[in-house]
Amino acid sequence: MKRTPLHNIDAILFIRYTFAEIQTIFMPNITVEEQEKGLVKITFTVSVEEQTPFLEAAAEHISEHSTIPGFRPGKAGYEIVKQRVGETKIMEEALEKIVRSLFVKALLDNEIDTVGSPKIDVEKMAPGNELVFTAEVTRMPAVKELADFKSLSVQGKVPEVADHDVELALKDLTRMQTKEVRAASGSIVSATDKAVVSMDMKKDGVPIEGGQSPNHAVYLAEEYYIPGFKEQLIGLKEGDAKTFTLAFPADHAQAFLAGQDIDFEVVLKELFHLEPPQMDDSFAQSLGLKDFAMMRDLIHKNLLDEKIREEQMRQEKEALELIANKTQFENIPDLLLNEEIEKMLRELKGRVEEQGMDFEKYIQSLEKTLVQVKLDFTPQALMRIKVAIAMREIAKRENLTVSDEELDKELDDVAARYEDAEDKKRIYTPEYRQYFEQVVLNRKVIELVKNVMVKM
Repeated sequence: MKRTPLHNIDAILFIRYTFAEIQTIFMPNITVEEQEKGLVKITFTVSVEEQTPFLEAAAEHISEHSTIPGFRPGKAGYEIVKQRVGETKIMEEALEKIVRSLFVKALLDNEIDTVGSPKIDVEKMAPGNELVFTAEVTRMPAVKELADFKSLSVQGKVPEVADHDVELALKDLTRMQTKEVRAASGSIVSATDKAVVSMDMKKDGVPIEGGQSPNHAVYLAEEYYIPGFKEQLIGLKEGDAKTFTLAFPADHAQAFLAGQDIDFEVVLKELFHLEPPQMDDSFAQSLGLKDFAMMRDLIHKNLLDEKIREEQMRQEKEALELIANKTQFENIPDLLLNEEIEKMLRELKGRVEEQGMDFEKYIQSLEKTLVQVKLDFTPQALMRIKVAIAMREIAKRENLTVSDEELDKELDDVAARYEDAEDKKRIYTPEYRQYFEQVVLNRKVIELVKNVMVKM
């Protein structure tokens, strides 16, 4: 069985609904008015008769969740509930369902694809009277002329893993498995140790913002981002203090420090001797592998798999952006652009916080305001929007659809990753079905584009 999906792009909120709700509503008076910049104003006039099923359902819901003397939950009739809570309360309870159902009907009947959240205004609502409300929405930008992607090409590359890549991975593995042994009292820092220092950075006697750290770890065998810093620690003992001046690199990421002479005050708080493992058969066996050769082969395979994934992502990105760049679009609404920028900002915040960093301090380290960061996101946000709209148009023109069987399989696969019964149940709700329908459809578009455009 074929499905005709309501397309939307990942960054866009689309109204949530069930078709059962749409099929059970009446035919209210709905007028659609086109406005500037892709805005559409929809006015709904709902008669008392058309409100009735929603009001009755709302009263039943109130009855189920309220204590009404003489009645079991859900058994009090409409008139009893009205006497108990008032008809205005019932209307307020019904309003969300009325708005949601009629709004979706208007979009479907008038074939309006929207972006962003609708702006809903209730203009008239009183018991025994018609209900009047408006919804302002922004149309999904249309494609004026889709690029002939079948005539475009992207050059594919064959991923390779060099011996140097494997050696770096082994070095990282060695670092992760290295034991840190607290040094005996009186030990001095050597070039292979780990030192934990308190650090205070100043410029002309003035503390540098963000330049204070009570427990700063320094691995002396590794390259350090401030040349000469680790060398200043060699020979110190726990409790020793030292003051010195270093010149920051001219290309340092923080412009206000680049090329500057900075004063450091450090105190060695803890010293650890490092005991790295020997990269041999015994070490490989401790990880459950046959021998060192097998471990090396496994690392090579994992690195190759990662490079293959990276190459596939590069091909997809390059192909889709090439299509977007050669496609002509209607003007992209500010609403859509702003929502995509906000989404990118949330994604950045999530990545930063996953690394244990404070987001505000991270923004400060960039020496930019939040507004400047958003401006920096604008070109990428615009490209993401254009790619999504182009993909939607390709799916439409190539008659790509998602069958019920395909969608059910996708939902089953996703649900299988969860153990909690409520989480599994949530995957099958209409909202998630719609989202994953779009995921599967996008996957089909990407596969089509890659098969046509990528040349090896």
